[in-house]
Amino acid sequence: MNTEKIRVGIIGANPDRSWAARAHVPALRALPDYEITAVATTRTESARAAAREFGAAHAFTDAGELARHPDVDLVAVTVKVPAHAGPVRAALAAGKHVYCEWPLARTTAEAGELAAEAAAAGVHHVVGLQARYSPELRHARQLLAEGRIGRVVSATVHATRGKGAGNRVPAWGAYTLDRDNGAGTLEVAGGHTLDALRHLLGDLDTLSAALSVRRPEAVVAETGARITATSPDHLLLHATLAGGAPLSLHLHDGKQSNAGTRIEISGTEGDLALVSTGPHGPAGLQIGGLRLWTARAGERTWQEITAPGRDGAPGLTFQDEGDNVARQYARLAADLRSGARETPDFDAGLRLHRLLDAVRRSAETGTRVSL
Repeated sequence: MNTEKIRVGIIGANPDRSWAARAHVPALRALPDYEITAVATTRTESARAAAREFGAAHAFTDAGELARHPDVDLVAVTVKVPAHAGPVRAALAAGKHVYCEWPLARTTAEAGELAAEAAAAGVHHVVGLQARYSPELRHARQLLAEGRIGRVVSATVHATRGKGAGNRVPAWGAYTLDRDNGAGTLEVAGGHTLDALRHLLGDLDTLSAALSVRRPEAVVAETGARITATSPDHLLLHATLAGGAPLSLHLHDGKQSNAGTRIEISGTEGDLALVSTGPHGPAGLQIGGLRLWTARAGERTWQEITAPGRDGAPGLTFQDEGDNVARQYARLAADLRSGARETPDFDAGLRLHRLLDAVRRSAETGTRVSL
């Protein structure tokens, strides 16, 4: 791709309340490589409002029309998970590059189909696993590779979100409580957390897991309607990393106070910790900022390390929802310019879907699963 701006069409760009408005639009606006040229929502009035709000020249209610438009080079798919496949396929059919939010698809089978179709299309395809681009996580990965804490002997993770606290959920999030929609605690929080852990520590070798629904009923905050939750809100996982170190993880939604994520890695020569911070920390380690702490052998106190590159794109800070998304878009722009393929693609998304399948299989059978 030449040095001209990469023209982006965003599907799911509701201006009132959407992940696109909160993260993708600020990220793209902060990067000189990109220009938002088109938006699509399900209603004409909201699409036109989004175009005005985000400065896009074109507004659509049909994903295929957006994807086929000559002023679009890259299609960003930010709609609800069960609706990912249609817009992704429209982009691929039009020969356009595509960035799809995580989870890639509702099921692993569907994710496999999309990965195969993307490979056949010959375009760049990216899945939104932006936690990998947190400056602190990237620096922690480098420190581990350099042996800063020696040989890793164990990792412990406690990851909680406030979603569902008090058994109340916003209307936009109600669909995530239905297991069949593939967008619950395991898929979203679990997927992002496990991908970050694998990026830090390498692949898992074996695992045993337990899933449970501890809040089986919820109330839609705006309407008072009662709904039944079938998607697990708790995950307990014990795994062995490929190098032999044990990994323990407790992840759950509905935390009443102090929600957040803490990853603590112990080594033969010290320890390392990543801790979520800022106003968006309770939403998951992929959103907002992380802080990095280390302690050498024999030390009783943690020392904070400021990661290189913490300064975000213009107009963003490391605690903004769009900061890690902007960093992933920046990597994608470099890939598009050079022809490299370093950004996590649909194949990476498929591998993560398969890992979540192993978690489900272990929980359903009560057995330890080899990966």
